[in-house]
Amino acid sequence: MNAGDELITAQELADSLSLSVDTIWRYTREKKIPFVEISNRQYRYNRQKVLKALSGETNPTPVREEPVSYEGGRKLTYSDYVKIPEEPGFQHEVINGILVRDPSPSFQHQRVSRRLQRILEDYFHETDPKAEIFNAPLDLNLEVHTVVQPDLMYLPGSRPARNDPVDSVPELIVEILSPSSGRKDRVLKLNHYQSSGVPHYWILDPEGAFIEAYELRDGLYVSMVRACEGAFSHPSFPDLSFNIDELFSKPG
Repeated sequence: MNAGDELITAQELADSLSLSVDTIWRYTREKKIPFVEISNRQYRYNRQKVLKALSGETNPTPVREEPVSYEGGRKLTYSDYVKIPEEPGFQHEVINGILVRDPSPSFQHQRVSRRLQRILEDYFHETDPKAEIFNAPLDLNLEVHTVVQPDLMYLPGSRPARNDPVDSVPELIVEILSPSSGRKDRVLKLNHYQSSGVPHYWILDPEGAFIEAYELRDGLYVSMVRACEGAFSHPSFPDLSFNIDELFSKPG
């Protein structure tokens, strides 16, 4: 492949043009620049063709920063969210109408998520056979201006997923902290899950190796369990027990 034929990501294109990724996404949505869709919502760009389009003699597009839609006071909805191109190395959510962009999870984050998912699947297979455990990426839309992708969520058999995105209220949501997601998980998402009536919310810290389990009481989350060693158990989930050290262990 010649250098002039090289395809680059939205982030690389934005860096080369000294623009924000949000502006590149807007140009893509409005078809102001050429792009190649390599899969659903994943795009690549040829820099020379983009520059040619931006500086063309017919209908030229000026290269300038353009504010994203929510900066003008309009909150994003799910219909806006699905138009945002996927970006390798990052995941996107919309919380209270604002786009939140975080780096993709680490190996350890995914190890812990996979292990806990197996534990929960085994447990609910016995206690709620029609229940389902879902992991990210799967869109959960509980409010018109919020679309999130919980790391894990338990939908009881009485509230199955019937739509895409999921709009049933999970009985339990689990978020696993990443270095960049502390405030989002502990404040933004906690407040959203609380106001949406999610009965149980757990926060796991892979680096600190602890679990915080909250339960909804009179509309507010109350801390029920905070454990960093030994066996984890919860009064609302009888016979659920697992070893915290094993959950957070790293390969030797």
